[in-house]
Amino acid sequence: MPKVKTHKGTAKRFKLTGTGKIKRAKAFKSHILEKKSPKRKRNFRHDTLVDPADAKVIKKQLGIG
Repeated sequence: MPKVKTHKGTAKRFKLTGTGKIKRAKAFKSHILEKKSPKRKRNFRHDTLVDPADAKVIKKQLGIG
C-alpha cells in the first residue's frame, strides 16, 4: 500500500488544535477593505474552527485518520 501524501495547499491553510479540531483563518480580509468597518476587519484577525461537516475531508487531505 503506498503512503498517503499530504495535500500541501491544505496543509498551508489549516492547523490542528490540541484536541484534534481544525483551525482556519477567516475569509474576506484580503482586499476591498475600505467599505468594511474597523470592527469587522478586526474580527477577521481571529482564527475559527472548521465546521464538522467539512472536517472529515480536510483531515483526509492532511493525512490524518
